Parts: sequence; C-alpha cells; structure tokens
Amino acid sequence: MNKQQSILYIEDDAASRSLVERALRYGGYHVQVADCGLDGIDIARRTRPDLILVDINLPDLTGREITTMLRADPPFAATPIVALTAMTLAEHRELTQAAGITGYMTKPIDIDHLLDRVAFYLTGGRDVTDAAPLNDAQTRYIREVVSRLETRIRDLERMNRQLERFDRMKDVFIQLTAHELRTPLTLVIGYNRLLEENPELRSLGQSNPNLKMLFEGLTESILRMQNIIDEILTISRIMTNQIELTIGPCNLGDLTERALQVYARAIGERRLTVQFNKTQWNTRVVADWELLSLAFRNLISNAIKFTPDGGVITLACQPENDRIRLIFRDTGIGISPEDCGSIFERFFSSENPDLHSTSKTSFRGGGIGLGLAVVKGIIEAHGGQIAVESPGFNPLAPPGTTFSIVLPLVATPRPRARG
Repeated sequence: MNKQQSILYIEDDAASRSLVERALRYGGYHVQVADCGLDGIDIARRTRPDLILVDINLPDLTGREITTMLRADPPFAATPIVALTAMTLAEHRELTQAAGITGYMTKPIDIDHLLDRVAFYLTGGRDVTDAAPLNDAQTRYIREVVSRLETRIRDLERMNRQLERFDRMKDVFIQLTAHELRTPLTLVIGYNRLLEENPELRSLGQSNPNLKMLFEGLTESILRMQNIIDEILTISRIMTNQIELTIGPCNLGDLTERALQVYARAIGERRLTVQFNKTQWNTRVVADWELLSLAFRNLISNAIKFTPDGGVITLACQPENDRIRLIFRDTGIGISPEDCGSIFERFFSSENPDLHSTSKTSFRGGGIGLGLAVVKGIIEAHGGQIAVESPGFNPLAPPGTTFSIVLPLVATPRPRARG
C-alpha cells in the first residue's frame, strides 16, 4: 500500500483555506494548514510535507520569503513549493520563480482542476520561464529582499529605541513612586511610635489583649510597607547601577544570627528547624553590612515561605581561599527547571497571582517578586555570584532548594554608573 502523500497549505484567508483543504482531502491527501508564514515554516520543518502550497501575500512573510527560507534548508531543496496568487502579470510570476517557487496557481482557485495541478507538481512537473527574464527577475527579487530587510531592520531599531525609552521611564517611575510613598510612611511611623510610647495607651494595651493585638498588627503592617519600599528603592538603584556600598568589616556569624532573629517568631510558629552553627560562620569579610543583611533576610524569608511547617532550613559556610561559599538550603517544595532560569528576575513569581497572600512568612505566602532580584543585585555588587539548584517542583514530596553564594572576603564593588 502506497504511503499517503502530505500537503501543507499556508493561507491566511479562512474561506480559501477551508475550500482547498476539503478538495485535497477528497483527493486522498493528508493535509496540514497554517494561517501565517512562521507557523507554516515550523510545520514544514517538523513534518516534511511532499508538497507545499503557499499564498504569496501573508500578514507576516511573503510567499517568496517563505520559499527562500525553506530552500536554504537542504531537506527542502527539491520539495515542490507552489505559489497561490491573484497577481497574473509576467513580472510577478518571474519574481515568484526567482525565489525558488516550483510553480503557481492563479486565485481564485479553480477547484475543478486543483487535483490535476497538484498531481502535476507531485510527479516532478514545474512551470518553466525563459532564462533571460528569469535572470532579470532574480536580480529584481534580490533587490526586493534587501529593501524589505533594510525596512525591517529600521523598524526593529526604532522599536528597540522605544523599548529602551519605556524601560528607563519605568525605572524612573518606580523610583519616584517609592520615594513618594516613603514620605507619608515616615509620618505614619512617627505617629505609630507616639502611640506606642503613650503611657495611657500602653496601660490600656496591657489590660486589653484585643487593643494590644491591634497595635502589634499596625506596627507589623507599617514595617511590611517599609520593607517593600526599601526593596523597590534598592532594586531601582541596582538596575540603574547606582548602588553605593558602605564597606566595612562584617562578622558573618553576627550578621546571620541577627537576620534569623527577625524571623524567630515565624520560625517558631511554623515549627521550622534551623541548622545554624555560628562558630562555623565566624568569618570576617569586608562588605556592606546593611545590604548583605538585607540579602540574607530575603533568602531566609524565601526559605521560610516555601518550606512546609515542620521543615528544615540549613545554613552553611565554607571558606575557599580568598572567597567564602554560603549555603542556604531548605526542605521546601522546590523550583521547576524553567523557573530556576527566571527566579532572579524582577517581579517574578512562581505562584498563581490569583492566590496571592501578603504574608512573607506563611507557607507559600506572598511578596512582590523583588526579594531574590535584590539578593542577586547585592551579591553581584560585592563582586560575588549566586546560583540556585533544585531537583524540581513537588508540593506533595518536597525536594528542597539550595541557594549558593560565593563572596570575596574583601568586596570588589563594580564601578558605579555616572549621572
């Protein structure tokens, strides 16, 4: 039994596509269709059809461009490619053949003769043009391709300039917004402190658990807002290369211990075990204490957030000549391979935004997707590197995640951008 021959039809007009597809299927052919040039090329390279029918005028590529691209691929050197076109002038047909087209059919398609024409091309037939006009057509076609290429390059350059402009505007907007939010927040922090220090309110809080809980919730929310604004400003300075390090001696043991103390309550409530040997971390580095502390807090917060209750967080410190390797490992739900490549991007979140939670310490809690981007920026600003490893994502049998940081013992800040 002979193998069923396959035909690919690339056509953006749905009515024409449906009509020709039905006629070809009636003729016993296996038919695949595409409504644009790029999809057609992709299907052709995956399935290697015996014949390709292509409309000359498509929204993304012309039929001639599609043919040129396919002919450059050795498997399609001899594949019959037939143009369907309403352009009947001789010069248009010559241009079509100059691109490597086997033949052409005139639109609207004559359905009564379609199967005969298809059989003609499948058995080696081709439309012949005199050599002299064809040579001229090839020259015109090359000029046409070059002209279209130059136009597209100019369009891409213009779009790239616009994207760069929008990106700069976005960074400025984010930075200004954070500064505008910080001003009223400073007042709120001050008023909240006055409330906390008021003797009458403090006395009421001690006798009224609900009032005490209200004050604690208010303070916690204010600090949360302050942390978000600080993260936005930090990432803004990082992305514009305006981050400035205040270098000084730092004891990593003290720094890490204080970072853990920030989350001591959450760690206890979630029944998490933290394996941390301060003596092992008793290493002095020359770095920016505040920024490095922020990076460690973000990594610890991330581990808490994605580790189920009762899990384990392990912190390890390994000297390596003039550098130090820091390990932040958890027994959490892990990260998929595709997310590992995006985890340090700004505003990236592997969680469903519809299920977003504002808590940074509850299991699979929220955040705005800046924490790890901030970590990466701070570590690289010190001349270090950070990497992530995980066997994959599995909430039912958590495989864990490991973040590895390599820091120089003496920070080597990258040059700060001017302006």
